[in-house]
Amino acid sequence: MSAEKKLAELKSRLLEIADLNGAASVLGWDQLTYMPPGGAAARGRQMATLAKLAQEKFIDPAIGRLLDDLRPYEESLPYEDDDASLIRVARRDYERATRVPPEFMARLNVHMSEAYMAWAEARPANDFKKVQPYLEKTLDLSRELANFFPGYEHIADPLIDYADYGMKAASVRKLFAELRAAQVPIVQAITAQEPADDSCLRKHFPEAAQMAFCEEVVRQIGYDFQRGRIDKTHHPFTTSFSVGDVRITTRVREDYLGECLFSNIHEAGHAMYEQGVDMKYDGTPLAGGTSAGVHESQSRLWENIVGRSLGFWEYFFPKLQQTFPEQLKGVSLETFYRAVNKVERSLIRTDADEVTYNLHVMLRFEFELAMLEGTLAVRDLPEAWRERFRADIGILPPDDRDGCLQDVHWFGGVIGGAFQGYTLGNVLGAQFYAAALQAHPEIPDEMKQGKFDTLHRWLIENIYRHGRKFTAPELVKRVTGGDISIEPYIAYLKAKYGQLYRL
Repeated sequence: MSAEKKLAELKSRLLEIADLNGAASVLGWDQLTYMPPGGAAARGRQMATLAKLAQEKFIDPAIGRLLDDLRPYEESLPYEDDDASLIRVARRDYERATRVPPEFMARLNVHMSEAYMAWAEARPANDFKKVQPYLEKTLDLSRELANFFPGYEHIADPLIDYADYGMKAASVRKLFAELRAAQVPIVQAITAQEPADDSCLRKHFPEAAQMAFCEEVVRQIGYDFQRGRIDKTHHPFTTSFSVGDVRITTRVREDYLGECLFSNIHEAGHAMYEQGVDMKYDGTPLAGGTSAGVHESQSRLWENIVGRSLGFWEYFFPKLQQTFPEQLKGVSLETFYRAVNKVERSLIRTDADEVTYNLHVMLRFEFELAMLEGTLAVRDLPEAWRERFRADIGILPPDDRDGCLQDVHWFGGVIGGAFQGYTLGNVLGAQFYAAALQAHPEIPDEMKQGKFDTLHRWLIENIYRHGRKFTAPELVKRVTGGDISIEPYIAYLKAKYGQLYRL
């Protein structure tokens, strides 16, 4: 069989696997949006069946033989060639997948579904005891998954690698230490001042009007509703069934405008990345974001660097006042801009401002490592959370609902690799935006006019269209000319918040 025919067979097999995973994603989206609670047990079984089928098909030795046979063909092509990249990425995924038995993936998926439903009931009830046994089992399964990859330096390394390929606990810790040293003085200088008044965000904003305004915002920045939609859920997320169907979810609080507004922009950033992948990669391992950190760079770039900028609100604030004339009567643009950029020590990661946000992530990252190492027992997590939170953030959580139960990640996934991508995203988002400004200095002025096409097109051309073709370090090098660096991010924070808080 010729190399061309072997490649065609490989693509056919990979497409079938992509379709199974896409079907599982539809079931997962439904579970987190519209499914009645009574469907949880069957849904877990259904998703486990699809995961097992996809895993069995992917680790079929026939795929391994095709990849081996295609190695000479791959090596004859330029590194950036689409076919070479497809074979390279598929081989990387195959070698990882063959280490994990399908039976384990089925058990893991059943458990994750059960754990999520338990968390959805336990968090509103502030009942950590209800989810403790589920979390203990999650920890056992997370260690079992890591141990399919012997030879690691730290047990978290294989789990981090799933989300941020090539990163290890040691490299993340090093980056976080540099970031903490640079960022904590900024936090201290700002929180020593009187916090900004954000009462203009905390009035009654009817849900329907919020949703209509948010839909218009994300449409204008570039989210394609011909290939997406918005629905409500407990914890906002983005899911992709194909390049042609990328959906976002949100939650709405009628007593706080920022919840729906910024979660929509955040998730639209994720979705625009997925929608921007070259359509020819659809149904292959190249479709999708290249890492958690790069993916998060887009949600944080659009939510914060764009969505909380003065220029953004010079355009959108008059429209928001038209939507909520009574609530925002007499509120100036400056007051609103300071409100959406309020810095304070807060309980909830997803509500945290740009300046304190990374402290929330670092705390969770260290807890993941401690639980995996066995130096922190699950039963001790609530108290450890309170103590560490008071030390790092400066306030004491009043309960577990707004403490260790607030994030869904450990209750709908594994422990390890869940959080570092958020801070990597903040750092990378600033790096990418700085590169975009260097290429197009007109971007800030265009945003004042409600024009986002230049930035969006630059991101598509330089990041989105490549999908998983390049690793995160390769992509950063291509886009910025260097390695990952905290310098553009710290410079951005100092410039923006130095002006806001007269530092």
